[in-house]
Amino acid sequence: MIIGIALFALGIVITMKANIGYAPWEVFHAGLANTIGLSIGVASIIAGIIIVIIVTILGEKFGLGTIASIIITGIFIDIIIMINFLPVADNLITGSAMMLAGVFIISIGSYFYIKSALGVGPRDNLMVVLARRTKIPIGICRSIVELLVTVIGWLLGGMVGFGTVFFVIAIGFCIQITFKLFKFDVTAVKHESLKDTYTALFGRLKQK
Repeated sequence: MIIGIALFALGIVITMKANIGYAPWEVFHAGLANTIGLSIGVASIIAGIIIVIIVTILGEKFGLGTIASIIITGIFIDIIIMINFLPVADNLITGSAMMLAGVFIISIGSYFYIKSALGVGPRDNLMVVLARRTKIPIGICRSIVELLVTVIGWLLGGMVGFGTVFFVIAIGFCIQITFKLFKFDVTAVKHESLKDTYTALFGRLKQK
């Protein structure tokens, strides 16, 4: 789970450093951050909490992985930005390559932390809810979610560019390819709720 979240955060920052327009969620987070006067990482945490409330109402489980994704992803994003070890692309070709690499890293990160079955992160939870309720392929569901948050983020003042459109198109394809490569059906995963994790952990301790 932690490896997946770390990869997810790294992929996000790489797409930002591509310098051809933020990825959809970062358009939203940047717009929100500018609106409320906080860092992008903190804006990510706030957005995550709101989304979790929505998907929980829609019937998705709220697990340890969900909480970790909300908090740790935002912290990792701010740390990676602060360390500043990633170069900023200075042309469209380099930027496009970095954007594509970031999208694939995000896809692999999503696979790892969803596979842990400890609860889906808020952004992927929206994708899973849509896939379960509509039976639309997971890749298309992801692109629909990304398009919606792009529009909202743009209205809040987030930076939209060629890379944003690139991401919306590429993320569904990369998610589909990555999950197919790992033979992973995201809708078949039975995630633990917080109660399930607590019972499993402390139940074993009591038995010992």
